[in-house]
This record gives sequence, C-alpha cells and structure tokens, in this order.
Amino acid sequence: MSNRTISRGDLVDRLRLIRTETVGPVAFDHLLSLYGTAAAALDALPGLARRGGGKALRVPSKAEAEREIAATEKAGARFLAKGDADYPRLLAAIEAAPPLITVKGHIGLARQPAAAMVGARNASAAGQRLAREMAGDIGRSGMVVVSGLARGIDGVAHIAALDTGTIAVVAGGIDVVYPPEHADLQARVAEAGLVVAEMPVATQPQARHFPRRNRLISGLALGVVVVEAALKSGSLITARFALEQGREVMAVPGSPLDPRARGANDLIRQGARLVESGAEVVDILSPMVEVPLAEPARDGYAAGPASPPDEREIERNRARIVQLLSPVPIAVDELLRQAELTLPVVFTILLELELAGRLMRHAGGRVSLI
Repeated sequence: MSNRTISRGDLVDRLRLIRTETVGPVAFDHLLSLYGTAAAALDALPGLARRGGGKALRVPSKAEAEREIAATEKAGARFLAKGDADYPRLLAAIEAAPPLITVKGHIGLARQPAAAMVGARNASAAGQRLAREMAGDIGRSGMVVVSGLARGIDGVAHIAALDTGTIAVVAGGIDVVYPPEHADLQARVAEAGLVVAEMPVATQPQARHFPRRNRLISGLALGVVVVEAALKSGSLITARFALEQGREVMAVPGSPLDPRARGANDLIRQGARLVESGAEVVDILSPMVEVPLAEPARDGYAAGPASPPDEREIERNRARIVQLLSPVPIAVDELLRQAELTLPVVFTILLELELAGRLMRHAGGRVSLI
C-alpha cells in the first residue's frame, strides 16, 4: 500500500462518487482506473450513464459531501480511503473492497493479525461460554477479534477481547447503535478497540446492509470461526464471503439435536476446519501471519488514467455485450471469452450499463442484467 493520505478535496470527490446511487465499489474502482481521479470520473458519469441507456444520474453535491464529512467528524470518527496508509491491508485485498470506510477508535488494530468470530444471536449458554473462552484465548495470543456487534456470540466475543483488541463492524452508520441494548458495548469498543462502518453516518441498518457488513467482517480477518449458526443465517453468509476471499473457515461442532448447531456442522461437512478452542484457531491462522495474503501492489489509482478504448469500438460492440447478458449471473471472464473482445472494451460497456442501473454485480466476479 502507498503511504499517501488523500487530500480533503479528493475525499469530497470520492465521497460524491461512491454516494451516487448506481456507483458501487467495483464501478468506483473501474472509474478511477479509467479516469485517474474522482473529479474526472464525476465529469464522465453523465455521459457513461446516458450511453448505457439510463436516466440522468443524481450526483451528490460538494455541500452534501462536506456535510457528511462534518457529521462523521462530529461523531468522533474519520474516513479512510482505499490507498491510504491506514486503510486495512487485508480489507483492501478483497473483491469489491469499500472505497471509503469510517473508523472510530484505535486504527492500529486493523494492521494486526485478526480472527473473526460470528454465530447465533439466540446462542445457548454453552455456546456463549465457549465463544467467551475462545475469544479470550485468541486475544491473549496477540490476535485481534473481529465481529459484528450483534446479539449472542458477537457480543460475547467483543466483551472477551476488549482488553486485548477487538474490531466491531456495524451495518448502519458509525454513530448508530444496533441492537439498542449494545449502546454501552459499542461505546466501550470505540474507546478500547475499533468500530468500522461502510454506510454513511445516521444510516439506520436495513436487512440489505447486513450482507455488506458481513463481507467486511471476513475481509478484516485471516479466518472466520462460526460458533452456533442455523442453516440459513448471517453467519453462514460471512463464512461464504470468507471462502470467496481466500480466508480460512473454521466451525465449532454441536449437537445435531440443536438447530443452532446445524449450520456449523454443515460447514464442517463441506470442508471447514473443526475447532474446539482458541488455541486451535491460533495454530491454524499463525502460518498466515508469517506468509500474509496477497495485496494489491499499489492502490490502483495513483498511476493515472489508463488509455480509454476507442468510442467507435464501444458503439460497435455494446449491443453484442447486452445480447450475451441475461438475468442469470455470468462470470466476466466467461463473457470476455464469448465476446472475443478486449478487457477495456468489455469493462467500459459493463460500467455504462451499471451506471445506467441496468447491470447487477454478484460475488465471484459475476454480472447479470436487471
């Protein structure tokens, strides 16, 4: 990662760009790679969306971005941009890493090796005890414990690691407490550990925000431990993200008579590492500390804009790409193979469609028409 810190003006531009409705993390990365700066990308947005067949985009004003920055600072938090020296290294390496996050607390914790721990909100007494012991042991080993500040296993894990280092990733704004009964815990984590958010301040968490939060939980850690989880649960979503991100997935086995154990047991059947103690988690993850996960060699934007493809080539091939797309997700690599076009041409057309609100991106580098 570079050692630079972006300027206030660049932060305003990046914030305006990522808060534009149809600009997600992948589109953001493509725009900055193509145009070099957020300011240049903002200038290009209307034309790209129009060529993709969409309506006029509403781009937040500079005043709106300044107000969000002021509200974030008033909450005692600050922004980190991907490419900043303090931006978490592991998080920067994941697919669709957030271009901007807000943080409150000790940012140095995000540079330490970490293990994530997630599990059932209605956890059993035995599950909570085991999570408490495991999180305590992981923390005392020198690793940071990452979780989502939810009821049950998450809360227990944070409390057990408060003295050694814990990171809480919240689904809403960094100044919003959820669940309400964790107000004191969130304040304690912000004081002794680190709170991380992707959503703007004052955002009340909605159901769609939690999967986005979950990819950050796994993205900040070397591996994820699942302690009690139903077959359909957010914990298994976090485990799936961990697999896609190349992280280690571990699970604590439980009684087949307890529905809260079925998710973890199913993960083990699918190849997750069976763990029963914090020491086992540390033994599994320690080699990854010595040989860290790959990260981008640079932030991806500092070298300036790439050469954009010829507009006539885009016009000739736009209809072909749309024809190859459907509501069924397809890997971009497969799209490239079938289209027999260059990467810049295909990426630019996909970017136009996404900005027009006609394209949806999925995990694993897949795309589909909306």
